[in-house]
Amino acid sequence: MPHDKTQCWSWIPNQKPIFELGGLMYRFSMVVAALIATTSAYAADAVQPLAEESVVTPHISGYGQLYLGGLSYPNGGDRRSAGGGAARVNIPFAGRWNLQGDLAYDRIWNDNVRVDGVGGAVHGYYRDPDSFAAGAFAAYKSYGFGGLSGTSVNDYQVGPEAQVYFGNLTVYGQAYYGQFNFGSLRVDQWGARGVARYFVRKNIRLDAELSFIRTDVGVNLDTLGAAVQAMYRFDDTPWSLFGRYQFEETKIPSFKANDTQKFLIGLRASFGSKSLFDEDRNGATMDTYRPNEVLTFVD
Repeated sequence: MPHDKTQCWSWIPNQKPIFELGGLMYRFSMVVAALIATTSAYAADAVQPLAEESVVTPHISGYGQLYLGGLSYPNGGDRRSAGGGAARVNIPFAGRWNLQGDLAYDRIWNDNVRVDGVGGAVHGYYRDPDSFAAGAFAAYKSYGFGGLSGTSVNDYQVGPEAQVYFGNLTVYGQAYYGQFNFGSLRVDQWGARGVARYFVRKNIRLDAELSFIRTDVGVNLDTLGAAVQAMYRFDDTPWSLFGRYQFEETKIPSFKANDTQKFLIGLRASFGSKSLFDEDRNGATMDTYRPNEVLTFVD
């Protein structure tokens, strides 16, 4: 077990340093443009602002989802498969107060490596479905590696989160402090993320996301991420389809950066909500960041 925190990234399985910062915002903007183009036909006859649909009697709701995809290291030629799922349930109580519970599982794998992450989160918050939601969350995740046993690997995060509603647009901000633990090694982390969700129609949702994670390993190891997502729910059914692209760059002073890209497609089944818009304003609307390489601390 390494005792020098500045060397700890060297024993994460099969790390692959790739190339320097450069193409993040270009790639991000290109994918956003592609998503806008694919939904322009719907936007032309989009409904008027959906806020009038947001007020409903509080009730239990949630969803479960599964995804499959792939993870690539653009400069290194490596490819890994990716898969996982999540379940979230929101329980309103005492008027506009809400308690949401999350469970999630993620895996990346190929012939040489397997990394699993199993975790959960609890969100407590106050929500006015016509204007905002604000509260705090706590999350915990444990990890397993193919071919590596006997070492406890986990992390946790706690922090505030809030959403503001502007008609068809939801703006979501989240910040946290946490710790990554590998055996006897403890490293501090903090992070922040911002998400914009736009509802072209009540069952067509477009997301754009930016995130930042800093890990103190004696020097600052920084991960910058960007993602776009499109989701469609079939009218009068609980079923939704979604696709997601997520880019991450992890860098440390005097070392090359590690870039990864993740492409996902998935299926969601919801209960207790009538549409994606209803789910966002009255249901399980909170979530937590899920890194490309499953771990929040990897280079």
